[in-house]
Amino acid sequence: MNVNFAERAHNHNWKLDPIVRSLLDTDFYKLLMLQFIWKNFLAVHVTSEVVNRTVEVRLAERVSAAALIDQMEHVRGLKFRRSEMVWLAGNTFYGTRTIFEPAFLEWLEKDFRLSDYEVLEHDGQLTLRFSGLWTEVSMWEVYALAIVSELKTRFALSTLNELELDVLYARAKTRLWDKIARLKGVEGLQLSDFGTRRRHSFLWQEYCVQAMRVSLNANGTERFTGTSNTALAYKHDLEAIGTNAHELPMALAAMASGGTEDELRASQYKVLELWQRSYGGALLIMLPDTFGTTQFLQGAPEWVADWTGQRIDSKDPVVAGDEYIAWLMKRGRDPRTKRLIASDGLDVEDIVRLHEYFRARIRFSAGWGTLLTNDFRGCHPRGEDTLGPISLVCKVMTVEGRPAVKLSDNARKATGPVTEIERYRRVFGTGAVVGAEVVV
Repeated sequence: MNVNFAERAHNHNWKLDPIVRSLLDTDFYKLLMLQFIWKNFLAVHVTSEVVNRTVEVRLAERVSAAALIDQMEHVRGLKFRRSEMVWLAGNTFYGTRTIFEPAFLEWLEKDFRLSDYEVLEHDGQLTLRFSGLWTEVSMWEVYALAIVSELKTRFALSTLNELELDVLYARAKTRLWDKIARLKGVEGLQLSDFGTRRRHSFLWQEYCVQAMRVSLNANGTERFTGTSNTALAYKHDLEAIGTNAHELPMALAAMASGGTEDELRASQYKVLELWQRSYGGALLIMLPDTFGTTQFLQGAPEWVADWTGQRIDSKDPVVAGDEYIAWLMKRGRDPRTKRLIASDGLDVEDIVRLHEYFRARIRFSAGWGTLLTNDFRGCHPRGEDTLGPISLVCKVMTVEGRPAVKLSDNARKATGPVTEIERYRRVFGTGAVVGAEVVV
């Protein structure tokens, strides 16, 4: 943990510090989803885009397209290392040593490649667009988001001298320590790092993860349960955390969108059927808000209640958690045996509040993301506001030429053509509920 952040940031052009250092430097769920796509949709073509939802930040003025391309090409040149493949094959994930099939790992080592991409600039914003086979496009998401986020960081740091950088990181370390200290006294807390995609930098994420492990897992306690970052899990012998994301139901809905309305509605459950064939046990965590949580639960087949738990994304976690608990009880399931995961824009006080609210009612855990790994608000030595996190997202846009749609429980996060969003709302019966302001 003895990293001289000021010196490293001051010399950030060193080849020692590429933004993505390994193909494992991604969220664990991307690897699980990649195997799912490889097994079920090997020949499907998609497009996806990285977009900045914080439109007041003119990203093209802070991120050089040339530097972006350099970093992207670096990632395209990476291969999975032999030691990494051995770890994926032999490590125990979620209590299972056979999550990754030998044939998939052989394909991953020998044949995996990343798709082509475009870097576009319009009205002060940068857009990254990917197109190709779904197996080639999907993994770009986290690599691209982490690259754009850290290039924004490097631009902000480039104007500071080494003393100012030292002050900046001293303040950020103090803030991190204060946050961790608040969590140390919370009995029964379960918390993991979800901060890869919009992190300040790889080195800072690693520092945060190590600080959490040392502080929260002392004296026999296990409050820090692991990290979504597969490279950090591999390097530091931590549990790799993650299951699946909105990309899957968005893609399957797009593929079904040319059929009947019933087929379109049913696509959100077809995802679960296919996932359940591929994985079991603790990996059966549903993410129901792609087209609206309420309609999802109301129409879900009975067997869905046997899944391990639910991850909340865009809905108020209290409202979504209560809704899930009531749904389980109505179906005769004991919520205390189920897992509830909150992960959207959480900070310390949110985590503590939700833990206390759901304690003894359901097995609550928190995924702490951007406000763990990129909270430098108020730390700038000149008082400038150039280091605040922004809402960067990467979403699938088309599948086999058909537009992909996400409605979300928060209409601010809806994606897709307006006419298709309206159509999906009619089919799924999801109202355009405007939720909280999107910060990250």
